[in-house]
Amino acid sequence: MDFQKRLDLARDWARRCHEEELSVLRLFAAMPSPSGHEEARARLVQEWLIDQGARDVQVDDANNVICRIGDPTGRTVVFSAHTDIVFPDLNLLPLHEDARRLYAPGVGDDTANLVNLLMATTFLLRHPNLVPPRTQVVMVANSCEEGLGTLRGTKALYARNDLRIARHVAFDLYLPQCITQAVGSHRFRIRCITPGGHSLRDFGTPNAIEVLCGIVEGLYGLDLPAGATVNVGAIKGGTKVNAIAARASMVIEYRSPSNDDLLRLYGCVKRLVDARRAPDVKLEVEKLGVRPGNGSVNQDQLDRLSRICQHVITAATGQQPDLSPASTDANVPLSLGIPAACVGTVLGGLLHTRNELIDKGSLENGLTVALALMLGADEL
Repeated sequence: MDFQKRLDLARDWARRCHEEELSVLRLFAAMPSPSGHEEARARLVQEWLIDQGARDVQVDDANNVICRIGDPTGRTVVFSAHTDIVFPDLNLLPLHEDARRLYAPGVGDDTANLVNLLMATTFLLRHPNLVPPRTQVVMVANSCEEGLGTLRGTKALYARNDLRIARHVAFDLYLPQCITQAVGSHRFRIRCITPGGHSLRDFGTPNAIEVLCGIVEGLYGLDLPAGATVNVGAIKGGTKVNAIAARASMVIEYRSPSNDDLLRLYGCVKRLVDARRAPDVKLEVEKLGVRPGNGSVNQDQLDRLSRICQHVITAATGQQPDLSPASTDANVPLSLGIPAACVGTVLGGLLHTRNELIDKGSLENGLTVALALMLGADEL
């Protein structure tokens, strides 16, 4: 099938099912799904796909929903969107809308992208003759993308021995983003324990807060590699103004597109911590999560995937794609040498706030992008 026919089919489907898609989005946007507790949303995705005619759909031990369509012996292409959101709510999420926008925590990241993936998958389930030949399309609604979920769902997907994934396109973030360069990160909690004491009588005794502040100063004084960043996200400790802090802790992260640079920065952090150790200063470093950076990907194959994604985005939206690197589920395949991209399929704003919003009309362009890519999976 040529490109224009794929685009026309996708556009026609996006227009015809727009009201149905809004109904599905309202259903999913109200459902809580914090990282690590995606069970209810995963079950709903599975049940919904079965209702659409899916015959091969399962929920794995990581709460990934995996639906296979097409030739099981063919080249495997994964299309994914994550089911988790950043908010810890376990009760129904607040949702409201006006003529133009729909508001809900996590609605743009990543619920609307997930619904675009589901509606594109529905088209393939209803039109199995249009699944690309000699191709197995694997739809994945994956868990644990956000925060300290640290991409556990996608890592579990690639730990399976029954999938030989050739390409991976994740749907996340906003139109017209097209991300093929990963930004990796390491995250740690550092705890300091000292004897403490009275601020006057025991002055000179190590102060846990001061020890951590010395590490912070060293962290921000590092000569960072190109593209790398560091951040101290939170620090807490001590008890009162006239007591030397006996305990304190902080959470830190550093980011880089390069796995080699991430390892070098780990060495720098270790040296900064070791330099502050002393007989009466105990320092503990707890690894909270690792998001891998870019691995050795065949550049010609990655460039081809990027060009196709960009072409679809421009044809569907009239916009030039935003190629800025980011940290997404695509990090995992990219770190393993598998060509991958993360493509936004919605317009929205106020990301990671409880007033997060999406433009309801943008679902049409987003679904067009998602389905056009899936219809051309054999060419990626």
